Amino acid sequence: MKIIGCDFHPSFQQIAMLDLATGEWTRKKLPHASGEAEQFYRSLQGEAVRVGIEATGSTRWFERLLEELGQELVMGDAARIRSLVTRKQKTDARDAEHLLELLERDQFPAIWVPSAGERDLRELVLHRHKLVEMRTRIKNQLQHVALNEGLQKKRQLWTERGRRWLEDLALPRWTERRREDLLHFLDELDARIAELDQAVGEAARQDARVRLLMTHPGVGPVTALAFVLVVGEVTRFPRSKKLASYLGLIPREDSSGTRRRLGAISKQGNTLLRTLLVEAGQSAARYDPELRRAYQRLCHKKQHTGIGKVMVARKLTVRLYWMLKTQQPYRPARMQSSPSHSVSAA
Repeated sequence: MKIIGCDFHPSFQQIAMLDLATGEWTRKKLPHASGEAEQFYRSLQGEAVRVGIEATGSTRWFERLLEELGQELVMGDAARIRSLVTRKQKTDARDAEHLLELLERDQFPAIWVPSAGERDLRELVLHRHKLVEMRTRIKNQLQHVALNEGLQKKRQLWTERGRRWLEDLALPRWTERRREDLLHFLDELDARIAELDQAVGEAARQDARVRLLMTHPGVGPVTALAFVLVVGEVTRFPRSKKLASYLGLIPREDSSGTRRRLGAISKQGNTLLRTLLVEAGQSAARYDPELRRAYQRLCHKKQHTGIGKVMVARKLTVRLYWMLKTQQPYRPARMQSSPSHSVSAA
């Protein structure tokens, strides 16, 4: 068997390879554009090969190549890999040798990697989210055009009547051109987002876990699908606190001795899911009495709505975690002040 420590870069990779049968070492720099890297791995076809790389982007083609050749690819936690380095000198060759050493000692910090189908669905959710952000920026520009003309209608501007108000504004030449282009882009984005919403809905209906999470008020197909795709098997997390940490919803901490100092949330993990959970938490707080009371209480105490929104997002994360772990749908919590029996019957 051959094990390879691969320091992967977008344009090349530095490898350190060890043949366990003969003890032979090989060190190479393999460019990608010339095809030298692909030729090297194809030359090993038919042999037992294990490749270890740090988790990074732009590796999709490399993963497909190794899967085609029947070679094992192991993704490692980049932060933990770096923390295991003792020497101060850092080069690509040393990084590759360090990865090889961890593989050889069976100390490689492997991470969970979603399947190809799950990654493709992630692209669907991410693409829709990016288009929604683009639509929001266009709407903000149109609001700016309307405000400059004394038309302050806020949300009413996106109704049919508001559209007519926008189109009837008498504007100078280039301001008019800007309005027409923005309205055209807005119509185009609305149509494309509607198609993606339909695709997300179809994917949600085909997954029992997504349908289960959608029983919670405020959690729609986009948030539920993103939660399932990012979290994967919920049994990976022994406690809900681990999942909250994985999504970056716990505070940073710098404590020592008797001093305890907490900061803002760490924001480590998937940014898209964290954003969707914050948005869904605001919707959930409108329909769930317990979340609404917690949100209002914290906003009153801290005098800051941002802290309350993050708190609700974390509570929602914990709820979704337990819904998946117990396979139980949402059940509204009984208010503490509510009697356990009928007042009229008593």
